[in-house]
Formats: sequence, structure tokens, C-alpha cells
Amino acid sequence: MIFEEIKKKATAYLQDLESTTNIRVGTPTCGKAAGADDVIIEFRKELEKKGLEIPLIEVGCMGLCFAEPLVAVFKPQMFTILYQNVNTQKVKRLIEGYIEGDDPCFEMALGTLEFDENGLPFIPELKRSEFEKRILLRRCGIVDPKNILHYIGLGGYKGLEQALGMSPDRVVKEINDSKLRGRGGAGFPTGIKWEKCANNSSKKKYVICNADEGDPGAFMDRVILESDPHQVIEGMLIAGYAVGANEGFIYIRAEYPMALEIVRNAKREAEEFGILGDSVLGSSFSFHLRIIEGAGAFVSGEETGLMAAIEGKRSEPRVRPPYPSEYGLFGRSTLIDNVKTFSYVPWIIENGAERFAKIGTENSKGTAIFTLAGKVKNPGLTEVPMGTTLRTIAYEIAGGAPNEREIKGIQIGGPSGGCIPNSLFDSPVDYEVLLSLGSMMGSGGMIFMDENDCVVDTAKFFLDFVQKESCGKCTMCRIGTLQLLHMMEKITKGLANLEDLDKLKNLAEDVKIGSLCGLGKSAPNPVLTTLHYFYDEYVAHVAEKRCPALVCKDLLAYFIVPAKCDRACEHCKLTCPTEAIGGVIGEPKYIIQDKCVKCGTCMNVCPPEYSAVIKVSPVDKLYELKEKGV
Repeated sequence: MIFEEIKKKATAYLQDLESTTNIRVGTPTCGKAAGADDVIIEFRKELEKKGLEIPLIEVGCMGLCFAEPLVAVFKPQMFTILYQNVNTQKVKRLIEGYIEGDDPCFEMALGTLEFDENGLPFIPELKRSEFEKRILLRRCGIVDPKNILHYIGLGGYKGLEQALGMSPDRVVKEINDSKLRGRGGAGFPTGIKWEKCANNSSKKKYVICNADEGDPGAFMDRVILESDPHQVIEGMLIAGYAVGANEGFIYIRAEYPMALEIVRNAKREAEEFGILGDSVLGSSFSFHLRIIEGAGAFVSGEETGLMAAIEGKRSEPRVRPPYPSEYGLFGRSTLIDNVKTFSYVPWIIENGAERFAKIGTENSKGTAIFTLAGKVKNPGLTEVPMGTTLRTIAYEIAGGAPNEREIKGIQIGGPSGGCIPNSLFDSPVDYEVLLSLGSMMGSGGMIFMDENDCVVDTAKFFLDFVQKESCGKCTMCRIGTLQLLHMMEKITKGLANLEDLDKLKNLAEDVKIGSLCGLGKSAPNPVLTTLHYFYDEYVAHVAEKRCPALVCKDLLAYFIVPAKCDRACEHCKLTCPTEAIGGVIGEPKYIIQDKCVKCGTCMNVCPPEYSAVIKVSPVDKLYELKEKGV
């Protein structure tokens, strides 16, 4: 089937869909976790009961994970309304209210879904829409990820069609002129990487998409693969044509079963329509794609370690140079980029490099996608122009911290990034700016912390993660991170002194310099940035033997205030896992400190009208207990 016929078929599909009422339910991983599958079943049951033949489409994630399950009702000549936190009890009300009638069911509505002059979606009622600019997410949550006709009907594969009408050199130049930088970590200029691969004389070349997203709190790649997989495949096809490669691999972490299923389906569809395989879109260019399940190691996200895993070897990074463009997969010239980088490519080819280069800052062009996780009101995903301030993201988009608390820091870039304090939130999102602050763009994960979070404990968590994920090849990473972790454990247990802080900093800097790959070089970042920006918290741990946030277990204790304890209440005693609660019925309870493991169960189960259990630092306890009448 020639592409013109495919486009006609896709246009007809889209026209039929838009001419009738249709329901779109978000069923990505976050939607399913919130109960979207049950909502789908209830919709089918109620629609069948009423004899209504209304298309029910499963779509991906719009980035509004805090509002899942999301349901969008598209009605011809009417508003498209997006409903939030829909459960099975609300389905019948939606059908009878807005689907059958004209009642918009405002009590459930998040807002109306509209499209700007460029066809990019926004929700006027959400303040965050003023600050977002959707390029990669423009179809996410709208298009059916399992139907290639829906993608093509909304302009999909137009970039590929245009690229095939250009010379490979012209395509490379377009990417170069756009000033697109890799969205997987260090931000290396994409066009330069493509140019080096295109100019290599190797007869066999490969294109690899790195979808081994392993940072804690990061899920941007997963959302794109689950919600709009064809834009990734289209980007890889354009890249293959530009650099002279006819074979590609998508390396997806095995922990993303839904993404794997959807991408496999997208690959099968593209092959059936002549978009993948021999004679792409009827041209002389051929491109075959293979999907590889990840080896389950964080270090496999490093490009040379990833290639080793595809070759069936242990995921160990190697010394560079030579770079993959010179000596890559199976010793051949290889172009390797991540999901987000490839996803920008079709838009750039379709809209032109100049238009992309107008977005963002002088050295960081385009948009950036961030996950919003941790202590914020609106967790999920956002796409903003480069240069947007951290304060805008934290408060205007993420909604600030819940319970009227203050966000005290943002960990950016996952375990490879650094913690930036509130005092620097007016800094713009930019590769160089984040590096100057001791952090990095990384894959785009943002974890927000409020005053109830201990930055020392958080840094220890990330260090523990990278230490366990180290491949062990180089000494500074294998031994250095382990020693850093031991030092952090001493600090959180109150066993360190001020001299240990100097030793911690010196060793962290040595590990940063002496490690072979990016994992080891960036592993000390959380420690170094928290030491720099939150030094007082470290001093409190080592000099005062207390944790200001009351998080580090060895530096806190639980007590029961007798005056507040209901003598007949047995909640804490019945639920304590170590039988550390003393006292009999009719008398106030007390905690046997030698048995207490500081799990906090007693505080969690104590009825709020009593709030008899308190948590304090041992060094403060005499003052605290005296004030509270213990």
C-alpha cells in the first residue's frame, strides 16, 4: 500500500471518529494503577446496557498523573471535556450527563481540552497550561497508541516522508541547525553525533534507541513509549536514513512490560503498512527494527554498557574514545540516542530547524520534559520551554508542597544529579546553568523535598542506589562509592564528627574524577550538592547528634504523652510489631525504648483526636518532654 493511500485511510478513520461522540480513557501504567481498567469495564457494561455504540478508546498519559484515571469525552460541535479521578461509581453519571445529554458534569471536570494554532493541546482551566509547551507530549493522551491510523491521521510519519525527499546530508544539517542536544544526560549536540556517524566509512551501521530508563522517580520515556510509540520509530527511521543505517534496536528495560507490548505492536503495524522493512514508503531506503528487553542493570543505560548487553555480554562500560560513531555495536559505526531525542526529530524535520531553535535559551534549545515526583500537589509529567525557572515548575505547574509546607529542595537528574535549594529556584532550566549549580539535566527526573525530608538521608539513598548498581569495573567507583556510603551511614547514625565531613567531600571529589563512566563520575553529585547547600543539616547530624527533619532512625525516639493518652485505647499496643508498648487497660501507655525499632506504627495508628505519640530527637527529648508534660 503506497503512503498516499495510507494517509487517505487514516484521514477517513479520523473523520469518522471526529464525526461522532467518542470516549477516551487514559490506560497507561499510572492510569491502570489508579483503577482505569475497572473504569473501562464499567463503561463497556453501561454502554451495552443502554444500547449505545460509542467508540471507547484506550489512550496514554497526558502527564496529569495526579488526576488519573482521566476520561475525555469528545462530542462533535461541543466542548471536549476532561474528567479527573473517574471511578466506576462516576461512569453512569457521565454517560447520562454529558454523553447522552448536555450536562457537562462540572463537579468531575478537570477542564476543557483545546488546541492552539499549531495543533498543540492545552487545558485553559489549568494554570500550568500558560507555562507548558507540548512538542513530545502533543499527542500523548489523545492518540490511540495501538492504532497507527490514528497517529498518521494526526500528521504522523509526515516528517519521515519529507526526510525521504531530502538528501541524507540535508537531514543531518537540519538536525545540526536545530541545535538539538541529547536528552539522555550530558546534552551532547545531536547533529554533531549524527554527522560523525554519517561520515564514517563503515559499510554496516546501526541506530540504537536507549530506553533503559532507570533513574528513581523518572518515567518520561515510559510515558512516551506507552502513549505515542510511533514518533520514536519515526525518529529512528529518519536517523537511519540520515546516517546510512538500515538496522535499528530499541533497548527497553524489562521492568516496562506495557511499554514493551505497545512498542512491539507499533513495530508490527509499521511493518504491515510498509513503513518499516524493505523499501520504506516505497523508497530505496530499507530499515529493520529489533526490540531488546533490558538486562535489568542501571549501568546498562550507559551507551557502551548498553551495546555490550545487546551483544550478549556483561553490561560494562568501556573507555572512550573510540566513540560509538567510530566503533559501536559489533564493532560497527553506531548512532545511539534516547527516546526523547529521537522523538523530537520528526517535529524538527516537519516544522524546520529554525522554528525549533527559536524555543529555549541560547545554549539549550527546544523544550524539556520533567517528571514531578515527591512532595508536590500535582505529581506527573510536564513539558516546558528550556529556560523556564525551577520556581515556575515547582509552584505554578507542580502546585507546591501539600499541607502548606515549603519545598526546600529539588533533586534533579536522579541519582546522577544534585539537590538544588529553594534559594536557587529562580534559576532557569538550562544545561549549563544546572551544571554550574552542581546538578545536571540528566534524564529529567525531579524529586521534590519539603521540610519533613532529610537531605542527608536522601543523599544516602541515592548513593546506596548507585553503589549497588555499579558494574564494579573500575576501583574508584566500586570501592569509592562503598566507602562514601559507609561514611554517610556513620553520619546518619550520629557516629561521625566534623572532620569526617571534610573526608567525605575529598573522597567524593576523587570518585568523581577517577571513575571510568558517567555512573561513577556523577555518583557523588547528591552528596556534594547537599554538603554545599545544606551544610547545617550535616553539622546537626555530626555535631549535635540530631536529625532536624526527624527522619534518621538512630537520631530520633518515640514517646507517649500520658496526659493525651486515652487509657482505654489499645491501638498502639495491638499494632506494635515488636511489643514495645507497655501499660495495661485503664492506664496510660508508654514505649519500651530498648524494644522500639522506630517504625512509627504507633504514631500512625494513634487516633488524631489524641495525637499522644510524639517523635523527637534524643538530644532534644528532655526539653521536648518537659514542655509536653511527660
